[in-house]
Amino acid sequence: MKIDRLIGILSILLQEEKTTAPELAEKFEVSRRTINRDIEDLCKAGIPIRTAQGTGGGISIMDGYRMDRTILTSKDMQMILAGLRSLDSVSGNRYYGQLMEKIQTGSSEFISGRDSMLIDLSSWYKGSLVPKIEVIQNAIENRHTIQFKYYAPSGDSNRRIEPYYLVFRWSSWYVWGWCLEREDYRLFKLNRMNCVTESEQFFMCRNVPMPNLSNEKIFPGGIKVKVLFAPDVKWRLVEEFGPHCFTRTDDGRLLFSADYTDMENLVTWLMTFGAKAEVLEPKEARDIIRRNAEETLKSYGGLGK
Repeated sequence: MKIDRLIGILSILLQEEKTTAPELAEKFEVSRRTINRDIEDLCKAGIPIRTAQGTGGGISIMDGYRMDRTILTSKDMQMILAGLRSLDSVSGNRYYGQLMEKIQTGSSEFISGRDSMLIDLSSWYKGSLVPKIEVIQNAIENRHTIQFKYYAPSGDSNRRIEPYYLVFRWSSWYVWGWCLEREDYRLFKLNRMNCVTESEQFFMCRNVPMPNLSNEKIFPGGIKVKVLFAPDVKWRLVEEFGPHCFTRTDDGRLLFSADYTDMENLVTWLMTFGAKAEVLEPKEARDIIRRNAEETLKSYGGLGK
């Protein structure tokens, strides 16, 4: 991602007296034009970078500029490195590991003790997730649209979007962008995307809003749910909704109350509990589960005969 490359370039300039655009382009596997844009962005951010043409020229930090490492404590450095390490868990290369090595260079006095925080941002589908993230990252940087097949509860569709942000939220990865089919901003879940490819179609960046990732926006509720659960599934309720999502009834069962967004997801979730869940509300969910149970019995009706 661009911000990581900017950090890497700045780290190199702080450690080395001088470097060149071709050297940086080779190190970060991008074009010289991209490096030149990065240098311009660093200058706009207030970093005093000097460039010189010709023999003996190159890119360097102006004399007298230093990073005051006293602003970073050992704990700060550990948190920075933990964050970079977590990005390596979904990276198809060792870029973030190399960036960690750059930051660690000359900073041994800051990094004491062993690692105490390990973060893995991948999933069970890491093999298919990593290539998608790489394609989307490249498309965002190149300002190219992407196209893919999307699987949603409403059905399958082919989509083309202008990608703007990769988002990790609710234990999953998403891409936020302008959908050319719907002509609006949309959030797409990477695990529901297939055949993700970067096109050659260039797009001009819109005045894109940050995605509203609040639970109230993405999961607006609307379906009032009341369910009686068996006591031995309490651990699941606590894990998924917290320890205050239920009250204990006189017979020992757990009365669960919540707002749900989607009926299909609600029914699917409830059926994973089998006979350990008795739906009180909504009636529609009770009826769907009853019909599903009847159809299941018909499918297995020949067993035991």
